[in-house]
Amino acid sequence: MKVAVIDYGMGNLHSVLKSVQSVNDIGADIFLTSDPERVVKADKVVFPGQGAMPDCMRELNAHGLAEAVRETTQTKPFFGICVGAQLLFERSEEGDTPGLGIFKGEVKRFAANLRDAQGERLKVPHMGWNRVFQTVPHPLFAGIEDGERFYFVHSYHFAPQDPQLTLAQSEYPDRFSCIVGRGNIFATQFHTEKSHRAGLQMMKNFLAWDGTV
Repeated sequence: MKVAVIDYGMGNLHSVLKSVQSVNDIGADIFLTSDPERVVKADKVVFPGQGAMPDCMRELNAHGLAEAVRETTQTKPFFGICVGAQLLFERSEEGDTPGLGIFKGEVKRFAANLRDAQGERLKVPHMGWNRVFQTVPHPLFAGIEDGERFYFVHSYHFAPQDPQLTLAQSEYPDRFSCIVGRGNIFATQFHTEKSHRAGLQMMKNFLAWDGTV
């Protein structure tokens, strides 16, 4: 089995690659690539991202990978991470950037002057460990407790047009969509590669996943 980690010059690519390789107990060929043809020919695809959405979209187009991503999301088990997940939507408020349009909806910035239940001001970007509440059963949640903590670094969050796309939510301070998916696509706002045991378990589940729910 071949698993492509997409390299478009943006994101914590080597950390993502190493995290997936560390849970590879099925002998998969896991590789980093910027070659659209290798992405399309892979059996599974991991799409990481980190940084500003306009820069990520520009680099994705510059590497000729946008169409490869669109094609692979149609049929293959596909895992988007952070900005790699945000790019799947139609548009982001960050730089008023058009996305790939795989999912209908937008990526919105957290509102200004957010406060927690005690009235303390919450900083944006939202950074640190936050609980993730599963809203829909999914094979990639195997071995992961509901309410488990994952590591976030983001100022923008998913706003899917179809609420059924949301697979899990987190809170800051209100609930927001932090995992989205449909069919063979699974995408997280948090960084699995920085989320220790739970993040590694999720990637291990992905390697074993056949893309059905």
